[in-house]
Amino acid sequence: MDDAVPLAYYSGDGPVPAPTTLARTATGLRPVINATGVILHGALGRAPLSAAARAAVDLAAGTTDLELDLRTGRRDRRGRTALAALAAAVPAAAGVHVVNNNAAGLALAVAALAGRREVVVSRGELVETADGFRLPELLVAAGARMREVGTTNRTTLGDYADAIGPDTGLVLRVHTASYQVVGFTDSPAISDLAALCADFEVPLVGDCGSGLLHPEPMLAEPDVSSWLGWGVGVVTTSGDKLLGGPQCGLLLGRADLIDRMRRHPMSRALRAGKPTLAALEATLRHPDSPVRQALRARPERLAARAETLAAWLRRAGIAASAVASRALIDGGTGSAADTNTCGCRRGYATGVDQAAGRTACGAWGFGCVGAELPSAAVALDAMIAAPLRHGEPAVLGRVEQGCCLLDLRTVPAELDPVLAAAVLAAATEAGAAILTDAPTEPHSTAAADTVVTVSGSAVVSGSAVAGASAMVSGSAVAGASAMVSGSAVAGASAMVSGSAVLGGVPAVAGSAVAAADMVTVESMAIPPTAVADRRAP
Repeated sequence: MDDAVPLAYYSGDGPVPAPTTLARTATGLRPVINATGVILHGALGRAPLSAAARAAVDLAAGTTDLELDLRTGRRDRRGRTALAALAAAVPAAAGVHVVNNNAAGLALAVAALAGRREVVVSRGELVETADGFRLPELLVAAGARMREVGTTNRTTLGDYADAIGPDTGLVLRVHTASYQVVGFTDSPAISDLAALCADFEVPLVGDCGSGLLHPEPMLAEPDVSSWLGWGVGVVTTSGDKLLGGPQCGLLLGRADLIDRMRRHPMSRALRAGKPTLAALEATLRHPDSPVRQALRARPERLAARAETLAAWLRRAGIAASAVASRALIDGGTGSAADTNTCGCRRGYATGVDQAAGRTACGAWGFGCVGAELPSAAVALDAMIAAPLRHGEPAVLGRVEQGCCLLDLRTVPAELDPVLAAAVLAAATEAGAAILTDAPTEPHSTAAADTVVTVSGSAVVSGSAVAGASAMVSGSAVAGASAMVSGSAVAGASAMVSGSAVLGGVPAVAGSAVAAADMVTVESMAIPPTAVADRRAP
């Protein structure tokens, strides 16, 4: 994703959508442009693969020397070149192994190292993912007995020391990436816990979770090399997170412990396939992945792209504005106080309307706590979100305060022309069907003595007094659309994150709803007729 790539939205008759290939007819999967601003989007398969990884998968699709030494003609270790690349990437690891995902790696570690003995784990680390996957159930299914120590918010080194005994198989440390406990909290440093386990001669297994193999200065996330350096016996992590590779589980650590896991009967059931091993090796040897590029994209470059794209769309007759935005590493976080109807952090998880939100969340796994990154987006009317999702290729943005935002941090610059074509096609459908006079930015309601006209409805401090729709103190009194107790029930009104929208303009009890970082460049209406034949000058 080179964010300095020059933009060319049209040649000849205009922008063209992505070409169709055999893959489009061979599978039910559909290509999606991720414009949500969520870099590791669980519902979209997390990390997109690099060009090198895709080429490696294509090679692995044929016949390869996966478990054969061509020099001797004898059988060899499965995926040895991928394992060699992983070992070279993390010199602190004396042994490495690959399974099909991080949960499988943790299950294999528990089954091989603990057996039917106890796994000592802090109560504050017994995580559950968005799709209902619970860590305690995994540990029990792997055959271990849990020994919980400490409390939800505080676990001390003494708690671990008191719990370790003859029945202890291993001590487990889990990075709680999908939530944070703040306030009166305590947990021992990993180095101290590792020293304690060494004294008791009990393995310490750490679920790092982030996918980072080395420290990343811009991210407050744990990494494999640091944990191994602090004395953790085995570290498990995901290949499809910040590493930017395929879905797989990586196990790195002491050679004797890794060998025990590799030789365990469950290892064969959990092994990775040849496309995964090939993609992992390519990612390790060519680390400039789309994830890394998205993380390091410069905000000023993103802003320039948004300005160019919005200007082109306006010249094509589509209401569009370049706005400041906020991107996330992983959207599978958030609290009940700041969520949309699908239970994910507001605006970032899906970018879809309420009806589709619940199904689009997907399984997030042990993702990263979502640190916000400055970004830039193109703002369109929220009603275009559904046509964008139905297009070819599908485009997934996020809906905030009456706008559909297309965040460019997660869109490779070379796809900007394809994105422009997709918006043009969606505007054609939406303009003929539902959009007649659509603003492109969140609007503030006026002071008590000021009247703002909204598509025939007059709004005074949040109360509609005239026109086709009406709203007085949150109650519907007349017209084709109505809002009762904060819920849109008909016609031209719609609910966006709890805000009533009349004619495309949000109103929340008369208070301002425009975000401070939403800066409008220009607002133009999508015409009610098709715009497919309109060209940029």
